[in-house]
Amino acid sequence: MSLAATIYNNLFRRNFVMVGAVMGGAFAADIAFDVYSQRFWDWKNQGRQWKDIRQKYLLSEDD
Repeated sequence: MSLAATIYNNLFRRNFVMVGAVMGGAFAADIAFDVYSQRFWDWKNQGRQWKDIRQKYLLSEDD
């Protein structure tokens, strides 16, 4: 059996299975996009974000 026939028989033959596969794929793509866009943002703005410069502006307990 070819790969295309296997995919058709397992995913696209029944509507509810196809909808579930599409929804699961969309959910996974959304999470992946969020993670990689956050990493890119942090990489491009390194040293300019509050999490990077917080120690310069917060007073320690000794002061």
